[in-house]
Amino acid sequence: MSPRGVATPNVRERLFAAAERVVERDGPGALTSRAVTTEAGCAKGLLHTHFAGLDAFVAELCLDRFARTAARARALSRLAGQDTVARNLDTVVLALFDAAGPALSGLAMSRAAATQQIREALKGGAPGFNAMEEAITAYLAAEQRLGRVAETVDPSTAALAIVGTAHHLLMTGRPGADDPRPTMTRLVTLLVEGPGLPGRPPAA
Repeated sequence: MSPRGVATPNVRERLFAAAERVVERDGPGALTSRAVTTEAGCAKGLLHTHFAGLDAFVAELCLDRFARTAARARALSRLAGQDTVARNLDTVVLALFDAAGPALSGLAMSRAAATQQIREALKGGAPGFNAMEEAITAYLAAEQRLGRVAETVDPSTAALAIVGTAHHLLMTGRPGADDPRPTMTRLVTLLVEGPGLPGRPPAA
């Protein structure tokens, strides 16, 4: 534990990672300021030093994870023409469900103040699902120009279906529910790599 008066390096990420471990291990109901700081091995008041309460902490944690996934989506353009289209998309979409993603989303939805802060931040331009949708649309259009996505696929509609389904599964997931990632993988494959389409590797 960091002693009083000694700065804790990378404090935000340290607290965020600790919160994810608490939620993944013990469920959303176990997330308290003390549980987070205990898990992080730092002073009990550290969370409130850096955040305006637990609701603000939860909101900023969710926004940080959304921003990370949006950044990964924007990086998809560099993967055009490599591997398969579905696997490239999976690297982005499935990241939303890593660690405690669904549980954290459910936690945010159960805290009205956190939900409101997230909505206001997204409305103000914070990267989130809209940014992911735009990046996936641009990526699919690039793959289409390379002949790896069929001309019959509308990139913007496919991106909306992928991101919208991911959002739905995140918002409706419950502890102990089936893993949503296989569903996402099947949907991505169906939308962009139907039987015989160029984005699919040839059969052995």
